[in-house]
Amino acid sequence: MRVLPEPSAQSLRLVFLFVFVMDVAPSPALTAGCPDRCVCDDQLVVQCAWQQLSDFPVDLPLATRQLIISNNRIGDLPALQLNYLSDLVYLDCSNNSLTEISESTFGNLRKLAYLDLSFNSLTQIEDRTFGPLSSLVMLRMTDNPGLSEIHVDAFAENAALQVLDVSRNNLTALNISSLIALPALRSLGLSGNPWRCDCDTEDLYVTQCVMYEGQTVCQGPPDMLGQRLAEVGMQLRLECHQGLGYWDYLFFIAIGFVIFSAGTVSAWVMGVLMVLYERYSKRKSEEFDSEDEEETHRNNAHTHTKLFPVLM
Repeated sequence: MRVLPEPSAQSLRLVFLFVFVMDVAPSPALTAGCPDRCVCDDQLVVQCAWQQLSDFPVDLPLATRQLIISNNRIGDLPALQLNYLSDLVYLDCSNNSLTEISESTFGNLRKLAYLDLSFNSLTQIEDRTFGPLSSLVMLRMTDNPGLSEIHVDAFAENAALQVLDVSRNNLTALNISSLIALPALRSLGLSGNPWRCDCDTEDLYVTQCVMYEGQTVCQGPPDMLGQRLAEVGMQLRLECHQGLGYWDYLFFIAIGFVIFSAGTVSAWVMGVLMVLYERYSKRKSEEFDSEDEEETHRNNAHTHTKLFPVLM
């Protein structure tokens, strides 16, 4: 039997080092490094809050599941860097200096379930801004003092959305036709906005999924100032869909009289024309009969003359 050579001490050290490295290898979240002034753990969480960051952190682990960049001075979310994080499910961007977001910002974040954009400087939300976020369950977008416009279809494709909070912004109106169609939506935060309670935004005030209802009040028109949305909902429904007034009834009566008169006159004219036509036809028939009788009489007389010439 052949005897194998005894391994050297150097070989044993290499084998031991290999085994040790394999046992303590860092998680995928750490293999790509960790941004400066951020903390990364083996639970795929990257914590960058309260670090006075003015730019979006670079060198983020590609396997990051939770990213917290709140309470900084970040003014932009770069789509290219953010969309590399395709496994991201939790993103907290609150209390920063964000001024705008677009559809491309979240283009590849299909697993994202929680998004917080509160306490920023957003001014408007455009069409399909959140369209790629097919798994989004909760969206907080409160306390943006300049946010005055949200496109009617901004959330049209977020079928999984359950909680939407747009409280304490500068919204005066919100078309919720697409929101009502969302099957999972159960909570809609509207409080703290200067709502204008009129017929143009009537649907907003009759919806039943309003949270913080006690603080959700009208800021205009003057006769509804300070009233809660829940209180003015039915009032607006009645005012915007009220019944016919006095002048409406007079108008319909006048129209009915005109139609009736026109029908009566038309029937009378038709009757007169029918009588005249009947008389004309009868007279023409009598004239034809008279001519036929005269012709018959002449024919008879001529025949009699030929048969009895002598007598004539």
